[in-house]
Amino acid sequence: MTAEVLVEKKKIAKPPLEIHHLGDRVLRQSAKRVAKVDGEIKQLIREMLQTMYSSDGIGLAAPQVAVHKQLIVVDVQPDEAAAPPLILINPVITRVSSDVSVTQEGCLSIPNVYLDVKRPAAIEVSYKDENGRPQKLSASGLLACCIQHEVDHLNGVLFVDRVENRLLLDQELVKHGFSTRAVQPIG
Repeated sequence: MTAEVLVEKKKIAKPPLEIHHLGDRVLRQSAKRVAKVDGEIKQLIREMLQTMYSSDGIGLAAPQVAVHKQLIVVDVQPDEAAAPPLILINPVITRVSSDVSVTQEGCLSIPNVYLDVKRPAAIEVSYKDENGRPQKLSASGLLACCIQHEVDHLNGVLFVDRVENRLLLDQELVKHGFSTRAVQPIG
């Protein structure tokens, strides 16, 4: 993590970016590849991190803040000041395990809704870091789940689209004021 994009892991009273919620069309648009990692992208990374930490999140994709770029920030250790967040630009999941895991997921774009989602238990991902250098990463557990969740956002897919228990999904969405028609089931 470079000092250029480093931010303190703390809540700020007025986060720089607005997180859009389920039902907003911007969440369903596909993101475009980042052509060049420049000062504008590094500023966006800083603002996304500040917004994510201020919202108690562990991941945030640019489309969630109405920026249609293939950029995600992830920090599965938000309480560890020394653990740097992960910045993935133009991420591509290159391999998935045949083992699956079911994890309860939530999303900053669907506040207070937490439901089980089945995903590959381990993945490999290729991406560019915050300096534009190509990287590869193998991930499992919470990190693998979080990266897959955020990469879905880059393709206009939300975790609720992957929930298999439709009855529970509908109950939770209605309870928290979301329209069940905003879900686009996968498979």
